[in-house]
Amino acid sequence: MPEHVYKVVELVGSSKQGIDDAVQTAITRAGATLRHLRWFEVTQIRGAVGEDGRVDHMQVTLKAGFTLEDA
Repeated sequence: MPEHVYKVVELVGSSKQGIDDAVQTAITRAGATLRHLRWFEVTQIRGAVGEDGRVDHMQVTLKAGFTLEDA
């Protein structure tokens, strides 16, 4: 198995549907511009409260790793 080197980027995704959807939003968008996306790690979860006092949306911060291409 070849050794891999990963580049790590920080992403923030948000969703009114919940945490899972916020993660999917961030990964899907990153995958549109980053090649070889391999893994992610959620580092923060937070939410916003609307004027009605209810949860308005969720937001997640995550680190995502992708393999570097061979030179």
